[in-house]
Amino acid sequence: MNENEMLIEEILKLKEERGALVLAHYYQRLEIQKCADFVGDSFELAKRAKEAENNLIVFCGVRFMGESAKILNPTKKVLMPRPDAGCQMADMVTASKLRELKGQYPKAAVVCYVNSSAETKAESDICCTSSNAVRVCESLDTNEIIFVPDKNLGAYVAGKLPDKMFHFYYGYCPVHRNITRDEALKAKKQHPNARLLVHPECEKEVVDLADYVGSTSGIIREAESSTAEEFIIGTEYGVVERLTEYNPGKKFYLLSPKLVCINMKYTSLINLRDCLRDEIGEIDMPEELRLKAFTPLDRMMRV
Repeated sequence: MNENEMLIEEILKLKEERGALVLAHYYQRLEIQKCADFVGDSFELAKRAKEAENNLIVFCGVRFMGESAKILNPTKKVLMPRPDAGCQMADMVTASKLRELKGQYPKAAVVCYVNSSAETKAESDICCTSSNAVRVCESLDTNEIIFVPDKNLGAYVAGKLPDKMFHFYYGYCPVHRNITRDEALKAKKQHPNARLLVHPECEKEVVDLADYVGSTSGIIREAESSTAEEFIIGTEYGVVERLTEYNPGKKFYLLSPKLVCINMKYTSLINLRDCLRDEIGEIDMPEELRLKAFTPLDRMMRV
């Protein structure tokens, strides 16, 4: 038995002893995903965290995800193996900057991507994820929307809802934004029989070349259900790892080697083992902030 196998065995034992629910995002290392009770995208993980009956939730992801779990299920103890794993997009918008935008467009509803801090969520009307952003914006009575922080996801949604007026914040995912049209064209030329599946956080010039545009879970479902046998994956490398592992009859090509989120790779098996063993990395926040951030998250869950 090698070191990783020993660690996984120890983690599974600790998980059972602690009665813990381990949640992991699709961008986590594959060995972390294999230790989880549930693997999903931001929306699916938020839903599972809200419904969790376990007294202990261990969240393998980035900090805003752990915060969302605590906001939605405050009576549970929420731990993160790497609470220092941040999100560059989330850091691009602050509560004060959002208040400035609200002052400029006082009649607009604020739609906040879940890739944001609890403080930013607390200043918003409703949250969204990449899997439900169109549905969330469509559900609003107002025709004027402030969309933060991701301008690319916002532009994608605006293209689907031409009757609504959007005001975008200049935030973005550095990983997805790095991908260029030339890279997408090169990948399509190298793999002419492959379908191109991309995340809406990519630039419009890349999105326009895709055969399918969707959330992380949407991309996985599309690849698994499609009759096609080859796919170019335009999102984080963890998705390619997972698809390759569980779909041996198909071929998956990463659109670009730049599609790696360093923050999502912070969590190691040792981190997860130590977190479960010592119950360290607890996520907490003032109750006043939690209540303010709960409302837009809860509204999203109800759409």
